[in-house]
Amino acid sequence: MAEAPPPAARPAPASRTVLTALALAQFICSFAGSNMNVMITDISEDLDTTVQGVQTAITVFLLVMAALMIPGGKLTDRYGRKRCFMAGLLVYAVGALLSAAAPGLGVLILGNSILEGIGTALLIPPVYILTTLLYPDLTSRARAFGVIMALGGVGAAAGPLIGGLITSAVSWRAAFVFQALVIAVILLLARRIDDPLPPDPTRPFDVRGTVLSAAGLILLVMGILAADDNLWLMLALLVLGALVLLWFFRSVSAKERRGEEPLLSLGLFRNRTSNLGLVTQNAQWLMLMGTSFVVATYLQVVRGYDAIETGVVFTAATVGLLVSSLAAERLAKRWPQRTLILAGFALTIAGIPVLILLARAFTDAWAFAPGLLLVGLGLGAMLTPSVNVVQSSFPEAQQGEISGLSRSVSNLGSSLGTAIAGTILVAGLSGNAYAAAMAALGVIGIAGLAAAAMLPRGRT
Repeated sequence: MAEAPPPAARPAPASRTVLTALALAQFICSFAGSNMNVMITDISEDLDTTVQGVQTAITVFLLVMAALMIPGGKLTDRYGRKRCFMAGLLVYAVGALLSAAAPGLGVLILGNSILEGIGTALLIPPVYILTTLLYPDLTSRARAFGVIMALGGVGAAAGPLIGGLITSAVSWRAAFVFQALVIAVILLLARRIDDPLPPDPTRPFDVRGTVLSAAGLILLVMGILAADDNLWLMLALLVLGALVLLWFFRSVSAKERRGEEPLLSLGLFRNRTSNLGLVTQNAQWLMLMGTSFVVATYLQVVRGYDAIETGVVFTAATVGLLVSSLAAERLAKRWPQRTLILAGFALTIAGIPVLILLARAFTDAWAFAPGLLLVGLGLGAMLTPSVNVVQSSFPEAQQGEISGLSRSVSNLGSSLGTAIAGTILVAGLSGNAYAAAMAALGVIGIAGLAAAAMLPRGRT
């Protein structure tokens, strides 16, 4: 198997172009997951739907990504990382344009939630595989992941601001045209990408495992969304989802015993460091997307803010993410990955009570800035180290699998954040519901902090 060329052998301009394409891809996918948060009122009025309907569209988008990210990672081994990346960009662009022209919620879900979700599942695993292969040492990889995660975090945190500006200046539909235009730029830059490893068309693809894993995850998250409507339906969906996932893992185990290649090797879960890193990734994105949805919805529905006012409030989180994410290389040289993840969780968790207490004490928009700044600083400090911990735990031959699993876990966290915190908020849409939703995110952050504390010490 061909090895990736050392970074020094690559022309600097090409390397910067490739990194720009990869980082922009992460930006636009993260942007798509959060920019609709400030369009809730506009979309619900234009498409004659409800806040819960828009929440469902956002959650399904994140869920489709999570459900298909592992298959997306496996497809890169069979068809090549660049080919999957380009195909994902094209599918995403079609979904964005269809969303821009959507006459109703159903078409919006098809374009944004389904097609953009599928496109993202195809293009995101290659981003992380290519970065891991093209930047083999810890420092250069931290720099590259720092840029990618910075733009990813900014896409999630600044999505409300950018989406708010576009919605106020033109319409919410123009935000989807903006996404298509960014995709066009990425397609032009991506022509410079050279796949470090050749594809292997003979690699098998586990269709049964794909269906079972996707169905199990979808049932679990849809069960959480059903919590405020029907508790019996919620329980039925959660139990059914758990049973389907159990079926999936039994199927994987059976394939491995027969010497066949399953969708996901159970060996990936035997690495304790990687497992803990995956838990931290899930908690990080759950808190990021959960906070984004809860604060944006509360500001619009309860406080009566418009799209641009809501977006401006999130500037504090964007600044925090930028400052800490772009410092990833310097931080990685000075501190172990474990220390950075612990510090990130501590800052993010500290931001939760600040968001609750200041929102209760003051009615001005600035009351949300200190809490969002802490959340942004914390998340930006730990997103890159968590990715590095997981990706660096496996050799080149397993980068397709672990990249898909890593992105699936992260996007599952995003969808759970919107589903769990959003369901608590939408059920009440009051000051108490807002505090309860944020408190739930804080509890999950404490669980992530506990996982980070169990990471091995040293340079890990």
